[in-house]
Amino acid sequence: MENDGHRTVLWRLADTVRLQARSGRDVTGSWMDLAVAGMALPPGVVLDGEAVVVVDGKVSFEAAQSRAASSPARARQLAEEHPALLIVWDVLALPTGDVRARPYEQRRALILDVLAGLPSPSPIQAVSATDDVEVARVWYDRLVASGVEGVVAKLGSAPYRAGRSSSWKKVRHAETVDAEVVGFTGAAGRPRALAARLPDGRVALSQRLGARLAAQVAAALVGVAPAAARGRAAGGESFTVAEPGLLVEVLAGTTRHAVVTVTRVR
Repeated sequence: MENDGHRTVLWRLADTVRLQARSGRDVTGSWMDLAVAGMALPPGVVLDGEAVVVVDGKVSFEAAQSRAASSPARARQLAEEHPALLIVWDVLALPTGDVRARPYEQRRALILDVLAGLPSPSPIQAVSATDDVEVARVWYDRLVASGVEGVVAKLGSAPYRAGRSSSWKKVRHAETVDAEVVGFTGAAGRPRALAARLPDGRVALSQRLGARLAAQVAAALVGVAPAAARGRAAGGESFTVAEPGLLVEVLAGTTRHAVVTVTRVR
């Protein structure tokens, strides 16, 4: 299943826990409750998953966004009201070493084994999974009300690969696709529009961002290239180049055109 949260990698180091966003940014301060729970894992474990926040029985993307954009002190306050969960999709390493080359079926068994050693209940949980197509269809149809975005189909024999892979496919309720942010117009602290690299490789400029989405993008941008670094979208529009790492969802129906509609930050 696919949840509505923030992609997060948990590193259990020798004497601490580090949480990392998809971009590589350290987000431990935003998800300190998960870091504390991760201390119960054996050193050397690296987990790939999604940090989610449940509000009134439903996974809330807005609550996860608020947590991610907050200062460490504010994030602790939010955690007291609505603790986070880390829904684990995959395992990259164990105390015995790197397991990314192993087939997903084996990695899934390793996930269940390592999480079985955590105190119960734990906010670090394995994502629900099945090899029964009918069960997956029931989940897809019935769990949307609880904030589950859809399902992810993975090839059981595939090794772990970072980024996009032909061995897995998202099946969402919303007709959206992921696009990489390669730049923006306006100021870094208040971007007007985004230059997004679409799945077909084209770079297109988005429609003007609303105030709330612009603030979320500004908080999520890892870094900005020097002002002299400029790029051009497929339609000829100029933009300031941004460092890679940030993904956004765009409406799939708009990707055929020169201007796309951004729905949210991934």
